[in-house]
Amino acid sequence: MTALDIANTDIMSTDMGMSPSPFDSSDGYHGAAGQLSAVPPVLSRKQKAAIIVRLLLAEGAALSLQDLPDALQTELIRQMSSMRYIDRATLKSVIDEFVVEIENIGLAFPGGIEGALSILDGAISPATAARMRKMAGVRLTSDPWATIAGLDPDLLLGVLEQESTEIAAVLLSKLKVSVAAELLGKLPGPRARKVAYAVSLTGAIDPEVVEKIGRALAEQLDAQPAKAFEAGPVERVGAILNFSPAATRDEVLDGLDADDSTFATAVRKAIFTFANIPARIDPRDVPKITKDIDQSVLITALAAATGKLESVADFILGSMSKRMSEQIREEMDNLGTVKAAEGEAAMAAIVAQIRELEAAGEVLLIAEDED
Repeated sequence: MTALDIANTDIMSTDMGMSPSPFDSSDGYHGAAGQLSAVPPVLSRKQKAAIIVRLLLAEGAALSLQDLPDALQTELIRQMSSMRYIDRATLKSVIDEFVVEIENIGLAFPGGIEGALSILDGAISPATAARMRKMAGVRLTSDPWATIAGLDPDLLLGVLEQESTEIAAVLLSKLKVSVAAELLGKLPGPRARKVAYAVSLTGAIDPEVVEKIGRALAEQLDAQPAKAFEAGPVERVGAILNFSPAATRDEVLDGLDADDSTFATAVRKAIFTFANIPARIDPRDVPKITKDIDQSVLITALAAATGKLESVADFILGSMSKRMSEQIREEMDNLGTVKAAEGEAAMAAIVAQIRELEAAGEVLLIAEDED
């Protein structure tokens, strides 16, 4: 736990009662000659917290006091405004107590539902987290724009499309330039021009208004129901068909064509199979893809690539060094005819390797041309 955490804990103490400040020039701690008394005053935890915050700021520490609720920030200001001078004995006493509290802490919890959910992020399901927030009525107390900046850009795109031009302009202005440019490029031309022009008019907006807009948007986005599936239906069906036998895949797609041709077309674009390699893989990435594939698996897949798939084998071999290509062709000749099931399993292993590299950002699939 940091020094600020302890200070925050003190500030947020339930002891809200305050005795008259022992630091005012009119109190009895200055004495007749104006000297500070050697008798340490009795301080509340809030006064001690104010002393620690003042000391840390004097030492150049960067404190994120804006993360505290407004009421607590106000209380801290009130405490500090009522205090004047502190003698060295009192300061040393407060620091010693502060250090002892830090040293005695073995484990710290953040406090509150939102803090607990932050710690458990990734360990519990998004649906459970959303349900807990709704049950507890959690309201955002930190910077709402930091929360918004961490959301999926596609979620923000909906806000840019549906909110007023002025709200969209404020949102765009508060995002990273790269994210804002990406979102602006996805808006229809007329809408993009209106929002871009509205950005030029945001210079005179009051900071409090921007804060209120951010809080309203953050609460609106947070209130959206949790999705049962991370990926959309097109991506899920495409992922399933990626690893299905070719006969099953063709049969399902034919059925989808009859039931919903638009959905079928989208699924076809989402599918990446062995046959798609020449069209969607950069030849320079082939060595990166094949280096971690077992040689026997690669040879089996290429040997099984006959008929319509022969061009895939030629593409892969043509993207290798001449010596490696000749060696694999020789092994393919020695292997002879490959059973259909073995060939398909080997091809699926190559596709899985490509998908893994794509997820890691090491390989970029070339987008297929729109019809």
